[in-house]
Amino acid sequence: MTPTLIWILVALVAIGLYLSWTAGRLDRLHARIDATRAGLDAQLLRRASVAQELATSGVLDPAASIVLYEAAHAARQAEEEQREVAESELSQALRAVFAETAQVEAVREAPGGESAAHELTEAVRRVPMARRFHNDAVGAARRLRQHRKVRWFRLAGHAPFPMAFEMDDEPPAALVDRAA
Repeated sequence: MTPTLIWILVALVAIGLYLSWTAGRLDRLHARIDATRAGLDAQLLRRASVAQELATSGVLDPAASIVLYEAAHAARQAEEEQREVAESELSQALRAVFAETAQVEAVREAPGGESAAHELTEAVRRVPMARRFHNDAVGAARRLRQHRKVRWFRLAGHAPFPMAFEMDDEPPAALVDRAA
């Protein structure tokens, strides 16, 4: 009877260690999601700020300035539920304003335009990478949370189910082509 009791105790300790390790892994994934979301928010804010700065600089024609300013302002002021839509609209506005290489060249030729165009190019390149990092972390956490052991033993605790950030983040071709 004693050897049986010892084996049961060893099995319970092993299961407990495995569940503890899984809960720790899930906790690290949630921390990674928080970090990547903060990085994504920073890149989105940077892109909107640079676009807004460029729109108010007087370098663009008035119609393009208004379109770009309104989209950037809406992206910066959007509530969390509307953020994906507002950021997608900013991407569309950037593609509309910088659809042609001539517009990018006009910005570059203006005083201070070279640095503004470079900053905008960097901002629109970093947003897709930050979104991809965030969505990869969300996908890993979702896959782990779907396992039966995580659900049965409630290893996720009270953490909200992670949501991916889906938006149109395609950069304007004229900006990317020029920088490449």
